[in-house]
Amino acid sequence: MPLLEVARVDRLTDDAVAVTFAVPDDLAEAFAFEAGQSLTLRRVVDGVEHRRSYSICAPVGAPPRIGVREIPDGLFSRWLVRDVTPGATVEVLPPTGRWRVEPGGRHLCIGAGSGITPLLSIAATALSGDGEVTLLYGNRTSGSVMFAEELADLKDRHGPRLSVVHVLSREPRDVDLFSGRLDADRLRRLLTTVAPLDGVDHVWVCGPYALVVEARAVLADLGVPPERVHVELFHVDEPPPAVVRAEAAPTGETSEVTAVLDGRAVTTRVARESSVLDGLQAVRADLPFACKGGVCGTCRALVREGEVDLRRNYALEPDEVDAGYVLTCQSAPVSDRVVVDFDA
Repeated sequence: MPLLEVARVDRLTDDAVAVTFAVPDDLAEAFAFEAGQSLTLRRVVDGVEHRRSYSICAPVGAPPRIGVREIPDGLFSRWLVRDVTPGATVEVLPPTGRWRVEPGGRHLCIGAGSGITPLLSIAATALSGDGEVTLLYGNRTSGSVMFAEELADLKDRHGPRLSVVHVLSREPRDVDLFSGRLDADRLRRLLTTVAPLDGVDHVWVCGPYALVVEARAVLADLGVPPERVHVELFHVDEPPPAVVRAEAAPTGETSEVTAVLDGRAVTTRVARESSVLDGLQAVRADLPFACKGGVCGTCRALVREGEVDLRRNYALEPDEVDAGYVLTCQSAPVSDRVVVDFDA
C-alpha cells in the first residue's frame, strides 16, 4: 500500500480536522480522483491491521484531502484528529467509489455532520462549470459545522449559484424550519418551500443511516426518480451480522472461489459459513476492503459465475445488485463454484 506524506492538518472544529496528503509525481495518476470518491487508510496497531474509508472533500484537480470527526474511542479518528501532524506518513489506497459528477448541472446535496465531506467535493466540482447547487446541511450547533469557512468561500465565489441551508438540532434559529433534526418531516417541508426540486438533475445524500433512509423515502414521494438519487453512509447503528473468519484450511462445507483483481486470478476453498472476502484473504492479501460492515462499498465485485448470499448491503444501488455486483465482505458462497471480479 502506498505511503503518502501529510502535507497539512487544518482544525475545523474542536473535534474535527481536514488532512491533506502530498502525492509524489510517480503516484499522481494513481491518486487522481473524481468528486465523491474516498480514500482507504491502513494502520497496524499491536500487530493487528485496521482500515477506514474517508470521503475526499477536495475539488477535482486539488491534492487529496479528507475530513475526519473524532468519535468516542475511535481507533482511527482519534489518531487522525489528535496525533497526526504534517510530515507524518500514512498508508493510503488509491481513490475508490462510484459517485461521479461533472461540472455544471443542477444538484441538491443533503448531508449531516461529517457527511459533508463528499458533498463539499461534489459541490465545488459542479460549481466549477456553470452548475447550481443547493445544500441542506444538518448539525448539532453552529460550532460543530465542519468546513464552515470553505462553504462561505464557495458562496462568495459563486453567489446565487450556491444556496446553503443550515439546520441545527441543538441551537435555536430565527426560523423554526431551520431548528431541529433533519428528519423526514423537515426534509419534506424544506424541499417544498426553500429548496424546490424543479429542474434538479441529481440528488446526493450522505449521513447516518436514518437520514439516508428518510431522505430516500421523501424524495421518492416527491417524484424524484431513484436513478437520480445517490446515497452514501458514514456509519450504521445496526451491528453487522457475525462473520466467521476463514481458517487457512477451512472445514465443513466449502466452495471453490476465484477472485480476479488487477487482471490476475487466484482460487481457493472457502467455507460456506465465511464471507468471500475473508476466505480469499488467506491467498490474496491485497484485496480491497475498508469497513467490512457493508457500508463503504470498497470490496465491491461482480459475480461472474455461481451464487452467493449477500447478507447486508448499505453501499450498492439496486441496479448494481440487479447487474450481479455484491459486497464480498458480506457475501457467503452458496454454489460449488464462485467467480468474483474486482476489476469489473
